[in-house]
Amino acid sequence: MSDLAHDLAHETAPASPLAAAANGAMRGLQVLSALLLYPEAEMIAALPELRQALDSQPFWQARLQPLFDHLGGARLIDLQQQYVQTFDRSPGHSLHLFEHIHGESRDRGQAMVDLLAEYSKHGLQMVGDDLPDYVPLFLEFLSQQDADTALPLLGDAIHVLAHLGRKLRASGSPYACVFDLVETLSPVVPEELSEPPVRDMDEALETFGPGADGVEPLLAGAAMGIGAAGPIAGGQQPIHFYPRAAGAAQP
Repeated sequence: MSDLAHDLAHETAPASPLAAAANGAMRGLQVLSALLLYPEAEMIAALPELRQALDSQPFWQARLQPLFDHLGGARLIDLQQQYVQTFDRSPGHSLHLFEHIHGESRDRGQAMVDLLAEYSKHGLQMVGDDLPDYVPLFLEFLSQQDADTALPLLGDAIHVLAHLGRKLRASGSPYACVFDLVETLSPVVPEELSEPPVRDMDEALETFGPGADGVEPLLAGAAMGIGAAGPIAGGQQPIHFYPRAAGAAQP
């Protein structure tokens, strides 16, 4: 992390100003990824370098200033406690993207496999305990791709990222600005998720109970041809930001 500003400053310049702007924004995602990590002393010490890495993007610097001020102006123990309360103890703020789509259903496992395959296809080999749908990891991956590769993947994921950003903004979290900036890069206008995912059948029954026809809520969705994540606004199918399997039916 301490070499981030140096690495960003010495990237080979793209051939055109438009490509330079697009790929510069992709590299800026590396800064956003770092800012979303659990705050350790090393990350706090690197805040000036993270900000410096955005010298060519003053708009981003200005939008992120409240988060820089937050991270640089509080005791480390307080930052860590606030981070855990925000992201680990509030399911609606989870930094695992598929949790907002699939909950704990088995569909989430297949989505992980597909996303991991996408990472491997582009040369990313995961180490450590992070899951593939961890937002800082996903943003780090995008930051290493050119715009032609990264933007379509971002466009597929933006519905969930924007959903998370709205949740954070509503709670007054200083981290909301990260997701606001991610949204500005997307080639797709995000749609609101129509309903949060249900974690499991027991929770569904406890919350809703069987319908008037006696059908349990998760089975009702399946009977209507709707996935466990439910449709997004406008009647579209749940989003998947990983590639379809070869030979999959096209809409």
